[in-house]
Amino acid sequence: MALSEFGLIQQFFTRQTVTHRSTALGIGDDCALLDIPDGYQLAVTADTMVENVHFFAGTDPYRLGHKLLAVNLSDLASMGAQPLSVTLALTLPRVDEAWLAAFAQGFLALAGQFGVDLIGGDTTSGPLTLTVQAIGLVPRGQALLRSGAQVGDAIYLSGALGDAGLGLKILQGHACSESQAALNRFHCPVPRVATGLAIRPIATACIDLSDGLAGDLGHILRLSRVGACVDWAALPLSAAVQGYCQATGDWRMPLVAGDDYELCFTVPPQLAAQVPAECRKIGVIDAGAGLRLRKDGLLHSIDTKGYEHFS
Repeated sequence: MALSEFGLIQQFFTRQTVTHRSTALGIGDDCALLDIPDGYQLAVTADTMVENVHFFAGTDPYRLGHKLLAVNLSDLASMGAQPLSVTLALTLPRVDEAWLAAFAQGFLALAGQFGVDLIGGDTTSGPLTLTVQAIGLVPRGQALLRSGAQVGDAIYLSGALGDAGLGLKILQGHACSESQAALNRFHCPVPRVATGLAIRPIATACIDLSDGLAGDLGHILRLSRVGACVDWAALPLSAAVQGYCQATGDWRMPLVAGDDYELCFTVPPQLAAQVPAECRKIGVIDAGAGLRLRKDGLLHSIDTKGYEHFS
């Protein structure tokens, strides 16, 4: 990009002051410098969002900045990591000052909420593509993995299921009652960082729900070499999602729709009293094969490979 464009990017993304004690050097040099406390490991994740693949053209840039960072903080939350810093790479078809101002505002507002430093990145010209690398800290050996679930563990969710999927259906023009809450859940997910930190001492496995409960819980089952049975009646569904399921008969939607970014985790039964109060038990890990759903007295085998999200 032209030098003037680099200056414009700098105008919007260097307003944040370094806040985290581990950030020794932020934006301004060829590399950032991080101090890693003794006894900690880095948790590192990256995510790319491409226009018309991961988000609609014309999406509000403030919401887009929020969501881009939120989905990466959600990955850190699922590992029980404390967010530290992020890098941001922008590929822009053109420089739009108003768009950049709103995008930066959404991005940096969420970064400030979680004490995350923006420590560097890159800009170039091309189709609108947004990439974040997020870095967190976790005590050595205490990261939450997908591979630790044990037979007898209870399965929990950190919040409601299916609202983001309903929001996507509304945006795609499906015939369903409009819900502003569902649209907000799709556009502006809340990374469950506090929950991830709270369950780190007690959870045996954890994953964030980006691709739907069935698919993401399926990752835990495969890597832990266990099965699971989930109770439909226990699923935390909003009134809007329940209404959609009743009106359409599509009870699979909350299981397969993506973009909820809640945490799904497993906890031994003897530690149930330590699970945060906002989390809901939805099932149990067992020695069977795959994922089964108990609904209306019947047991359904659930495909853990299929999911629905914006693509």
